[in-house]
Amino acid sequence: MSIRIGIMGYGNLGRGIECAVKQNADMELAAVFTRRPPKTVSVLTEGVSVYHVDDVLSHKDEIDVLILCGGSATDLPRQTPAYARHFHVVDSFDTHARIPEHFAAVNAAATDSGHVALISCGWDPGMFSLNRLYAGAILPDGKDYTFWGKGVSQGHSDAIRRIDGVLDAKQYTIPREEALAAVRGGENPDLTTRQKHLRECFVVAAEDADTAKIEQEIKTMPNYFADYDTVVHFITMEELKRDHSGIPHGGFVIRSGKTGWNGEHTHLIEYSLKLDSNPEFTSSVLVAYARAVYRLGQEGAAGCKTVFDIAPAYLSPLSGDELRAHLL
Repeated sequence: MSIRIGIMGYGNLGRGIECAVKQNADMELAAVFTRRPPKTVSVLTEGVSVYHVDDVLSHKDEIDVLILCGGSATDLPRQTPAYARHFHVVDSFDTHARIPEHFAAVNAAATDSGHVALISCGWDPGMFSLNRLYAGAILPDGKDYTFWGKGVSQGHSDAIRRIDGVLDAKQYTIPREEALAAVRGGENPDLTTRQKHLRECFVVAAEDADTAKIEQEIKTMPNYFADYDTVVHFITMEELKRDHSGIPHGGFVIRSGKTGWNGEHTHLIEYSLKLDSNPEFTSSVLVAYARAVYRLGQEGAAGCKTVFDIAPAYLSPLSGDELRAHLL
């Protein structure tokens, strides 16, 4: 029997979920739910219907796991606890500072209803989180370093687009090579935000816009650019569409640590990602963890989980015998 997946929200992430389900033989797409008029949304999977979000509870018996594709700012804090009362769910909540409160709210709902809910799943939080945990457990005498990029920051790009006079924009987060080299060299440096990353912006301004004012507003924007060295390029809409239409991303999790009685030996653990499509890779992680959520639900588990709580074998379609024979 296939695991029946429902998609809540059909933007970049939802479309990625649909593609990932197609690549997993033990899964099928059961339904897509959208806030838009359903007739205006076309999906790629033949025979799958699109419904309005208000109709989701009418289809609860047709869905094994509902994957939530909303935003972390306003959607998921409300949606995940609400839907965990009726479905096994997976979300990609990525506001790191608010994960504890999100976990508490979702755990209460999922525990009460007897469902399994997995939160903060993706590559950071998610795969990067796991690698920080593994590396820290193995090398307790050491330091963690996380670098993001080179890649498009969708939230920062959106913040630029909200400035008066800006028609469109893309912002790239770029690790500083000298910082990476120091970490990889085992120097265990203490690095400021500015020393770790550079931000590069490509901006299309309106014809009559004050570009100097826009540049100043970008570079001094608190919580986004003020703590970074930021480079701003003004380009045409044609150049933006030609050269910056994708959503690549990636990064590195590195732990430098020491072993030996006097810490005489240095070791480096590094996990890196180079992603051609940030949302499609994130979707692939969500779908793998949807399999784990389904299996836990079949075993009678309930409550909120994170990637820290899921055994790796639950992610794979292979049996335990197959995993031991071919991967161990």
